[in-house]
Amino acid sequence: MSKVYFVRHALPDFNIHDDLIRPLTEDGLKSALKVTDFLQDKKITKAYCSPYKRSIDTILDFTSKNCLEVLIIDDLRERKISNSWIKDFHTFARNQWQDFNFKLSEGESLKEVQNRNVQALHCILEKHPQENIVIGTHGTALGTIINYYDKSFDYNSFLRIIDLMPFIVCIEFEGTSLVSLEEIVL
Repeated sequence: MSKVYFVRHALPDFNIHDDLIRPLTEDGLKSALKVTDFLQDKKITKAYCSPYKRSIDTILDFTSKNCLEVLIIDDLRERKISNSWIKDFHTFARNQWQDFNFKLSEGESLKEVQNRNVQALHCILEKHPQENIVIGTHGTALGTIINYYDKSFDYNSFLRIIDLMPFIVCIEFEGTSLVSLEEIVL
């Protein structure tokens, strides 16, 4: 059995609109230390992450202290909304969760996000059976992964976790099949 600890990033600086380089706030950097404390005794052997700075920085203290290389997988990135910043995120998110194919021009649908994230996850699980793994991720990306295994995870579920940063979900897998899922709020 494999255990994957999905770590949704800590609090980012929303004044920076470029997804790739958006850093954590000072509070976010402090709360990332709680991630280290939580993961310290989990016998993690591999670390994967989205290419976005906020996700990398959330697990970096843990990986540095445990001499783990952070392996970046582009397909673990967050959903692209569009080429411009949107003001009404909640309406946009509700539309996406109600219709997994809904997207703005030059953006991604949740179905597309789910497909690439789950495909990346399956590759990781097949490459590292019987290992404990940490994956640095994002709220929407993680939500679509949970929804893949549990269709009851919907817009209301997403709203429940939207402000939880950092947020950890531990999923046990047999192969690529979900065995158990546990949410951890730090």
